[in-house]
Amino acid sequence: MKSASFIFDRRLYELLQEEGSIRFTTRELRDAYAKRLEGMTFRIADVRRYVYEQIRRLLRTGWLVLDEERRSRGQVYHLKPIPAHLQLELVDNGFENSLKTVSEPERESVVFQVEAVPLESSASADQHLEALHKEIRLDFLSSMGEAERFKLLLEEMPHLRDKVEDEYLEARDRSSRLLGHLRAIEKTIKTLAAR
Repeated sequence: MKSASFIFDRRLYELLQEEGSIRFTTRELRDAYAKRLEGMTFRIADVRRYVYEQIRRLLRTGWLVLDEERRSRGQVYHLKPIPAHLQLELVDNGFENSLKTVSEPERESVVFQVEAVPLESSASADQHLEALHKEIRLDFLSSMGEAERFKLLLEEMPHLRDKVEDEYLEARDRSSRLLGHLRAIEKTIKTLAAR
């Protein structure tokens, strides 16, 4: 099999190399990883999402396998020897960099949309802002609806928590960011109207 470069978090790699790390749950790995972030301000939900994504990557490569006993909560994973086809490339600050990439793209896309249209007159600026307002409002309502539905599902079927909690948190975060974009557009429209 062709050698593939696999970029992986150095902190997580060191944790997995420690004695007794060949069998673990998402929560155990998350808690151990959070201890390595001492002195940093972070949300435990972000750490969980990050660690879970890394577990999914390890599963895809075959470096990690699910325990024979499948569980909806507290699924156990087993670490295998590193696959021969993987060319490991360790990086520092994997978690911190993942936070930057989550928060930056949407901000850039909205700024890019505003800059992409040459605004020659105040009338075209108004039209553009109104169109942008409608688009972001629809995205926001859709994202809010998604988050609400996930929350209801989690309340109705708590056994699904491990499977859908990350999606719920992502939908909720997306809603918060879109609300910020919406408020910025609304304030801009008000400012232009006041002039």
